[in-house]
Amino acid sequence: MKDQMFIVFEDFLPSLAARLGPDGFIGELCKGFQLLMDSETGVITIESLKKNSMKLGLEGLGDDELEEMVREGDLDGDGVLDQMEFCVLMVRLSPELMEGSWRRALSWG
Repeated sequence: MKDQMFIVFEDFLPSLAARLGPDGFIGELCKGFQLLMDSETGVITIESLKKNSMKLGLEGLGDDELEEMVREGDLDGDGVLDQMEFCVLMVRLSPELMEGSWRRALSWG
């Protein structure tokens, strides 16, 4: 029987946000957007994700998974991700970061 390899996902966004502060964190998200976007259109398309995902070690993702990523983050329904949609998606995909946001919001009340 072949050895099985398991990849454990660790959510690094909360520690990155805490270390960099709000402005630095947003700056890092913007850099991530720049890595994945189509340089001609300035947005993330399914094609730009396919082309650039290997820069982030995501080359193993299939077309269906890449399409789902765009679909999930596409708030205005235009079939692509602009910078704001990308940043919102990254924060939404971080359960720990979202939980901390809810705790802070509830403590203000």
